[in-house]
Amino acid sequence: MTQDELKQAVARAAIAYVVDGEIIGVGTGSTANFFIDELATIKDRIKGTVASSEATAARLRGHGIAVYDLNDVTEIAVYIDGADEITASGAMIKGGGAALTREKIVASVSRQFVCIADGSKLVQTMGAFALPVEVLPMARAAVMRRLAALGGQPRLRLKPGTEQAFITDNGGEIIDVAGLTISAPAGLEQQINQIVGVIAVGLFAQRGADVCLLGTSEGVKTLTF
Repeated sequence: MTQDELKQAVARAAIAYVVDGEIIGVGTGSTANFFIDELATIKDRIKGTVASSEATAARLRGHGIAVYDLNDVTEIAVYIDGADEITASGAMIKGGGAALTREKIVASVSRQFVCIADGSKLVQTMGAFALPVEVLPMARAAVMRRLAALGGQPRLRLKPGTEQAFITDNGGEIIDVAGLTISAPAGLEQQINQIVGVIAVGLFAQRGADVCLLGTSEGVKTLTF
């Protein structure tokens, strides 16, 4: 199976976790896009959604699925999203799609977090995928120095094909930190969160996944944490 076929398989399997009559949190990225397309087939069964990015909101609305502002929602039944890396304990690196802050917010008010990913995303130790950190633009250089002091190799994310900084939906910039071996993700998440100027770090360890649907050549495997 191709990587896209694996993503489609886990997106389809995630429909079983959708709660009828409830608000569903929806992530951002290529795997989440497959889930949105599957969700469209049962859109009459749910009350609506909360999106983790403007791109996700646009795709949901394009399918005729209601999108709510999180401020108008008290609780989300389940949040379904992909990951750039995930461990056997449910800790994740997210943010390749630059939506880490809103993803983290939506996940924080969801009763259940279901991660959908192809098998290549399961790792023993995170860090091969550069860790995204969203920062206030004025703090970029100061934060990069602090991240380098932690042993990382920080690099400003640029708009594709330009020398300009990529700007998130929140007006922030993204620093991608390579060279880390993340053996204690919850501790590092807390440490980076405390750096002044950081909006959010793409470590999801303090609130990790509850379930991971992992696409493999043998079918969809379910990991529960």
